[in-house]
Amino acid sequence: MSTNNIDLLRPSLFAAKAKGISASFEFFPPQTEKMEQTLWDSIRSLESLQPSFVSVTYGAGGSTRERTHSTVTRILKETSLTPAAHLTCVAATRDEVDEVARQYWDEGVRHIVALRGDMPELGAAYQPHPGGYENAAALVEGLKKIGDFDISVAAYPECHPDSSDVNADIDNLKRKIDAGANRAITQYFFDVDVYFRFMDRVLAAGIDVPIVPGIMPVTNFKQAKKFSASCGTSVPDWLEDLFAGLDDHPNTRQMVAATVAAEQCMRLYQGGVKEFHFYTLNRAALTYTICHILGIRPPAA
Repeated sequence: MSTNNIDLLRPSLFAAKAKGISASFEFFPPQTEKMEQTLWDSIRSLESLQPSFVSVTYGAGGSTRERTHSTVTRILKETSLTPAAHLTCVAATRDEVDEVARQYWDEGVRHIVALRGDMPELGAAYQPHPGGYENAAALVEGLKKIGDFDISVAAYPECHPDSSDVNADIDNLKRKIDAGANRAITQYFFDVDVYFRFMDRVLAAGIDVPIVPGIMPVTNFKQAKKFSASCGTSVPDWLEDLFAGLDDHPNTRQMVAATVAAEQCMRLYQGGVKEFHFYTLNRAALTYTICHILGIRPPAA
């Protein structure tokens, strides 16, 4: 048999059942009644998969503060899910941020995603609020003084756009962990080697908390490519080629997106990763499909 045919005898990437995988999901607060219905349909659908937690985002400049709070508290009261509230440093003093955190604590919310945040003006350079927390590490430290929150922070496998270089980015991540963060969730990426190279640097820096890969299933490629350019995520040519010619074929885009994301997760799993954080965009069907392929399914009746 020629060596060219050896690959044909290898089992499918999905032949060996993945074990011990857990997932978490990210939602954003709705702006309209229709969007709220879509969100809650998605929450109810994904609830059956028993995620480790679900997070609710916080708009630039704190623009969704009340809607974030409302969504988080409703999840806590009306579902079996563990909600995680995003909190940022922008557009608020320390006292204002601390008050929001105390409200969450008093209501029973124990998980916070602590972020520096972005300025309200698109593309504006970050400026700490006068009297506010200057960065995410300071925010983590402040939250730990209020209560023993389970805190997640952000990590950037391809370096945050505002970091001077990769080393500075890793140093910033370490400061957040040293301040008390329990885990980091990464910005999404498409090349699994990017994550593993990043983990080499993370471990070399002495960071030993879980670094959960953020997974972004792509359905609108043009939009994803535009957003990726702003956040520093590289888009491989092969991904663009897969979506070429599918602008008017939404069902096909969904199938391609599910296949790409599921393969990405399985390759990460083969490298030892067992936790995944899915950016759902408040749409359940695609994330549910990917989880099903990975073996994350509702408990048997």
